[in-house]
Parts: sequence; C-alpha cells; structure tokens
Amino acid sequence: MIRRRESARGAIAAIGFAFLAAAPSVAEPAPEPEGYRLSDYRAAVPAALRGARVIDTPQAFEIWRDKAAIFIDVLPRPPKPAGLPPDAVWRDKPRFDIPGSVWLPETGYGELPPASLRYFESGLEHVTARDKRRALVFYCLADCWMSWNAAKRALALGYSNVSWFSQGTDGWGAAGHPLEPREPEPRKD
Repeated sequence: MIRRRESARGAIAAIGFAFLAAAPSVAEPAPEPEGYRLSDYRAAVPAALRGARVIDTPQAFEIWRDKAAIFIDVLPRPPKPAGLPPDAVWRDKPRFDIPGSVWLPETGYGELPPASLRYFESGLEHVTARDKRRALVFYCLADCWMSWNAAKRALALGYSNVSWFSQGTDGWGAAGHPLEPREPEPRKD
C-alpha cells in the first residue's frame, strides 16, 4: 500500500514537472539601453524608460477615459510587397488603434531619416499646440521597441510629461477595450 502511494506521488510529481518544463516561459524584460533600439523591434522590452512613466493597460484605460493625455501610435505601415506588378491594386492593411489616437507611422525606428524626424516633430507640435508639458502616451504593440524609441525621442525633444504604454493595442484589445480604424496623420513632405 505504501509503495503504491509513493509510486502514485512520484508519477504525479513527474507529470507536474513535465508540465512545468513544457509551459511557455515569460520573457525577462530587456535591460534599458542608453541609446535607441536599432533592430529586432519585436522583442522583449525593458520594464522602464528613464524620464517617462511606464503604464499598464488599466492605467492607460483610466488616462484615456479621463481624456488626460494624447495617445500616439507609432506602428509602421505594412510595406508594399516586393515584386508587386505595377498595375496591381494595393490596399494598406487597416490599423485599429485606441480611439482618439494620433497615428505617426515610421517614427519609432532607432534611426530616423530627416523627413521622418521632421514628421515626428511637427506631429507632436501640432497635437500639443507646441506645449511640451502636455501629457503624451506612446504605444504600438506588445513587445515592440518602436513605442519605447518614440517616447525616448519625445523626451529628447523636451517633452516633459511622457508615458510609455508597452502593451499597446495588444494589451488594450485583450482587455476588451474599444479599437477603431485609424489613418496616419498626413505628411507634408
């Protein structure tokens, strides 16, 4: 009888251990770099951004509900497929983001061409009415460095009330919050 119980306990322990070993691991946050992230933009992100407030989904929802900040989406537009015939019709994939957001695509890369940097700067100036104290929330997708880069760049430009919503539309949608279709802010170049 004792051997049977010990065998059963051993089997249960072995099954439990096998289950834990097979379970997906949660990625450790990446260390916060000194500069901008320049590649591998869809990877584990840091838990912090010096000078900015890092917010989670419930905090982002509260800020959004209270209209206490301007939400800025920096997810790039999907590129046109290579080799597409010249007469083919290309339709951008629709972007669904947090209602009321401003979409400034292509502005979260680590290095920005001058035209993209001007687009980012003028976009922020426009939505803040040149008030660098206005509250801003930067986001894109979960585990996406682009929003981290954009928030860091806003800080470097002198914006003082910057939040980074690292879970982005993935976390927002998973919580059952509304998403709406969005078009990018027009470029002047």
